[in-house]
Amino acid sequence: MCCRYLLLREHLNKMLEQLGVRGVSELTSRYNIAPGTKIPVVRVARPKSVGSELAALRWGLVPAWSKSDEPGARLVNARAESLADKPSFREAFEARRCLIPASGFYEWKATGRARQPWLFQLRDEQPFFLAGLWESWLAPDGGRLETCAVITTEPNQLMQPIHHRMPAILPASAGERWLDPTAKPAGLRELLATFPASEMQARPVSSRVSSVVNDDAGCIAMADTQVKVSDDQLAWDL
Repeated sequence: MCCRYLLLREHLNKMLEQLGVRGVSELTSRYNIAPGTKIPVVRVARPKSVGSELAALRWGLVPAWSKSDEPGARLVNARAESLADKPSFREAFEARRCLIPASGFYEWKATGRARQPWLFQLRDEQPFFLAGLWESWLAPDGGRLETCAVITTEPNQLMQPIHHRMPAILPASAGERWLDPTAKPAGLRELLATFPASEMQARPVSSRVSSVVNDDAGCIAMADTQVKVSDDQLAWDL
């Protein structure tokens, strides 16, 4: 599952440059990006002959056939194992894939009655892409609403003690392949494999991130909780 993430401005611009996306985003660094808000994604530009583009889409995919865009119709995550079978995602997996730039993502671990937020990043703290899908929904008033969802997969060893799902992480080198409009879904499944735990790190962070009204560097401050981490950093005990 992925329902909150982090994106630093310098990381976004670095990834746009790597993909050859025109222009530089003026987005300020975001420390607590939540579903229901507009987020930056990279997708094949329209018309498709001009490469990739940066777009702002609402996080929470509304299927094209949905009768409304009410909260119940918004799909924040899409399971990698069933993309080709689910009517909500099948066509988007075929033709409307996107990349969601990220600097890290959060997940919460239940500790008794409390929930401790953890920040997951690459071990070298470099940015990465979350694999995503996007959709266009025609509203009753004739307007168009563009939305997206984050693809999730099985957890690696680092994530397992925290949650039973994790986002599908794509290294920058796989970005162009994921967006390639000629690529077939069957050939892209390997990109959605669980990302290696050895290439990631995790640490408990401030409870400030638990409230969506907080969106500042304080969200990634180290938690006061003392954490014991094993030598291989794949297990811990709160």
